[in-house]
Amino acid sequence: MKKKLLICACFLFAVLSWQTAIAQTRPPNIVLILADDLGWKDVGYQGSDFYETPNLDRLAKSGMVFSQAYAGAGNCAPSRAVLLSGQYGPRHSVYAVGSTDRGPKNLMRMIPIPNKSGLAPEQVTLAEALKAAGYVTGIFGKWHLGGPDGASPKVQGFDVYFDSRLPNPNRRRDEPEDPKGIYSLTRAAMRFIEQHKDKPFFAYVAQHAIHTSLEARPASLAKFKAKQPGRQHQDALYAACLYDLDDGVGLLLNQLKELGLAQNTLFIFTSDNGGTQQSSQEPLRGNKGCYYEGGIREPFIAYWPGVIKPGTINTTPIHNVDLYPTFLAVAGAQIPPGKLLDGESLLPLFRNNGQLNRQAIFWHFPGYLDTPVLRGRDTVFRTRPVSTIRKGDWKLHLYHEEWQLDGGLARIEVNNAVELYNIAADIGERNNLANANKAKRDELLGDLLRWCKTTKAPFPTERNPAYVPEPAVSKPQNQ
Repeated sequence: MKKKLLICACFLFAVLSWQTAIAQTRPPNIVLILADDLGWKDVGYQGSDFYETPNLDRLAKSGMVFSQAYAGAGNCAPSRAVLLSGQYGPRHSVYAVGSTDRGPKNLMRMIPIPNKSGLAPEQVTLAEALKAAGYVTGIFGKWHLGGPDGASPKVQGFDVYFDSRLPNPNRRRDEPEDPKGIYSLTRAAMRFIEQHKDKPFFAYVAQHAIHTSLEARPASLAKFKAKQPGRQHQDALYAACLYDLDDGVGLLLNQLKELGLAQNTLFIFTSDNGGTQQSSQEPLRGNKGCYYEGGIREPFIAYWPGVIKPGTINTTPIHNVDLYPTFLAVAGAQIPPGKLLDGESLLPLFRNNGQLNRQAIFWHFPGYLDTPVLRGRDTVFRTRPVSTIRKGDWKLHLYHEEWQLDGGLARIEVNNAVELYNIAADIGERNNLANANKAKRDELLGDLLRWCKTTKAPFPTERNPAYVPEPAVSKPQNQ
């Protein structure tokens, strides 16, 4: 009997040793959850006074929160293009959703640079690079990079593509118990993970929540209708939709733990751009579609047990252009031949043993987006043509209408072409220091213009013949 027990114990030890060896030699799995239109201030751990995100809050305590994480662009498609290509906008020309001339044509001073509807098929995407390294790849949810200029996910490196919002004769869209397809997307990703748990996988879960129109499970909506509104946030439907999105995150995390995969999986949660006007992002200025902080600063949590120290807050400015080189570094994969990457691997930050080499991050939007943002610069557009740089604590916006048409550098002190903010002291971008700190203004402006030249960023240069200035409105005296 003792001999049998000894044999069983030896066998069990051998199995466990084999499983440990496999875990140590197999490249880590990668799970990326990308929310849609989720603002920096929306999540519970950022201090929302009404919304509840218990799973994200626990994840923040278990992993690393990046407090200064940025999207690749101010709205959906271009941000996703930056993430999946590993390149800034000027290299792939996806600048907007649909068109860069959105809004009243007679109020556009310049002819915008044309937009591309999606990533060109010749772009070697993150999925293709991981697939070449032996990963099985799946996308569950919003692609948003097809159209005449783009291609489908399966052409761009994904083995599996499932989107609950696509026509399906066997299923109604957005059923009461599956708002925004949150649960069908989550379940599809879970099936993918279960099927491929014995090999390295990349699961890209691109949720449609919390993009309009808002939807929620009846029980979730009832919960927030019964809750006392906060001073900053009060919208019960918005809160309920977010609560259901958070629930989907929890389901995926639990599955990874139950399958014994959590230790060998890098899990990232972030969003594609800032929140909409339905949800205030104060103290951040603006919201989705602009290049003030409220339009591009995002929640970002990285969780990787045994590698990332729990409860860590990292203040390094990062950008979703960094995910491509980060995932390659995690996978031990090579950069595809001829591929230029604009980002930098975050692995030294995850391990808390290094810092990034770069000095600045950038954005470029050479067109117009309609509908003004909260506390914005403009009363008509979310943004006009602009290029932006974040360097250290400083951030500079260069507006091309004034730069091109109102005297440029020669009249920089009066033409309002440049805005400069110290983000560490003025996170709300209220105090423009362009004339008060000319040395820092000129430093960042020079860096930005050199970057534009390096990336061949196209500037609008032609005047719009249809432009009709708005009539001046006289203000009452003593107001």
